[in-house]
Amino acid sequence: MSVFPGNESARAALAAAMASGTLHHAWLIAGPEGLGKGAFARAAAARLLAEAGEPAALRGAWDVAEDSRTAHLIASGAHPDFRELVRLPKDPDKPDESLARSITIAQVRSLQAMFATKSSFSGRRVVVIDSVNDLEPGGANALLKSLEEPPEGTIFLLVSHAIGRLLPTIRSRCRLLRFDPLADDQVAAILRAELPDAGADEIAALVRAGEGSPGRALGFAGLDLAALEAEMTAIAEGGDPSNAIRVRLARTLGAKAAQARYEAFLGRAPSFIAERARGRSGEPLRAALDAYHAARDLAGAALGLSLDATATVFEMGGLLARLARA
Repeated sequence: MSVFPGNESARAALAAAMASGTLHHAWLIAGPEGLGKGAFARAAAARLLAEAGEPAALRGAWDVAEDSRTAHLIASGAHPDFRELVRLPKDPDKPDESLARSITIAQVRSLQAMFATKSSFSGRRVVVIDSVNDLEPGGANALLKSLEEPPEGTIFLLVSHAIGRLLPTIRSRCRLLRFDPLADDQVAAILRAELPDAGADEIAALVRAGEGSPGRALGFAGLDLAALEAEMTAIAEGGDPSNAIRVRLARTLGAKAAQARYEAFLGRAPSFIAERARGRSGEPLRAALDAYHAARDLAGAALGLSLDATATVFEMGGLLARLARA
């Protein structure tokens, strides 16, 4: 099970609670997306279950032997004392395609069958919800009832990408484990390990795009982000008065076959502008911030409203060009 490094203080806090013998029943693992919070929650769940029912399987701080009963049952989705709630595929026959918008109330209520029986291997059960922000309103209220009156021996590990959007009553019943963005050198090390064939320029571009999130950075992998950044830099610094770069980008990214790179461009352009805003003041700063907000709104509308890709790229290029005039 791959767990990103970093955030040692949060990991240490949970480890200390586990060692104390007075483990709280609900933990909120919160922070930006792409930091490995979900992977950590699953590793912690395996550790908790092995510690209680198969201690010989423990390996190091968070590892459980791959050939152990605990690891095998979790991997196969058959561990009777473990449940993981995530958004399900819209089509059960096509699990790799689009997911449902929410974790449903029916999924939350399905936990009651486990709570109604004794644990199978020890006195402990673990529920992972990744992410708790995906719960539909009825599901959040159903979960709250379990947090208020926790079933004996049950530990909840709730992953959240935006704790401010959670019900205050859910937050108040959980201990917080805050995950923060990683340092650039940590992200770069992860990228080099995951993408051994990527060149130095591509790794550097991915680190900038990741903004401290290895998962976000890996989402841009294989899309030649370094070339896109070179085009954005040329527009931002020279203004592209002839529109030649914007036309070239629009033609390249507007093709149907370029959908992934088009989405990467939309995802990266607002943060690229934000980076350029740093260090500015006065009118140049105001212009850069206006461009950033406009770029963020355009990127959100482009995918949500299925705007014409060619026109959207050209318009985004115009927002990048504002940086040269400021």
